[in-house]
Amino acid sequence: MYNILICDDEKDIVKALKIYLFNEEYNLFEANDGREAVNLAKKHEFHVILMDVMMPHMDGISALAEIRKTSNVPIIMLSAKSEDTDKILGLNVGADDYVTKPFNPVEVLARVKSQLRRYTQLGSLTTSDDVIVIGSIQLDDKEKKVRVDQNEVSLTPTEYEILKLLMMNPNRVYSPKQIYEQVWDDCGFASENTVAVHIRHLREKVEINPSEPRFLKVVWGQGYKLERN
Repeated sequence: MYNILICDDEKDIVKALKIYLFNEEYNLFEANDGREAVNLAKKHEFHVILMDVMMPHMDGISALAEIRKTSNVPIIMLSAKSEDTDKILGLNVGADDYVTKPFNPVEVLARVKSQLRRYTQLGSLTTSDDVIVIGSIQLDDKEKKVRVDQNEVSLTPTEYEILKLLMMNPNRVYSPKQIYEQVWDDCGFASENTVAVHIRHLREKVEINPSEPRFLKVVWGQGYKLERN
């Protein structure tokens, strides 16, 4: 049973999302503002959170930042705007994905399933005992852990999958579209900014000097690669 939290101040939106996500395997919770979502996240273990951006009392970005202090649960932001401003702000704070209102039910369900799959894979044991080491970065895909200079670093499921993809294919250049399709498991490419923000977060966690990365390199006009030094 997966616990999913839906947080939106518009009750009709919450009702619609509960209809979209009705599934015997999903235990659906609801909140009507960010403060309520934060309190629920302290009491329950959630596997996915759908969080509206604009809400009273505490907005979605502030709630996201608060939840990120203690949890790497996948968080999908719900934005009523088509502009990238809210989306990039949410990604900067630690969101994994976003969906723009009005919703396409099929898209919402696909994104939730994708995040659930990634999150449960990150927390589960596998039969593989492969450990990938490139420079000071070690990725243990059995334990689903990443260490830098033997110190464990905390990654979100999305960050982990991006790093794993690049470490398994060192020196290969992936375009933002290719990374999005493989990691998000979604052919509907959102924007280059989505991938760029996650790459920046990864650099901050695995590079000694994120502004002068040794491993996670940009190949201008083409994409990203993890360079084997």
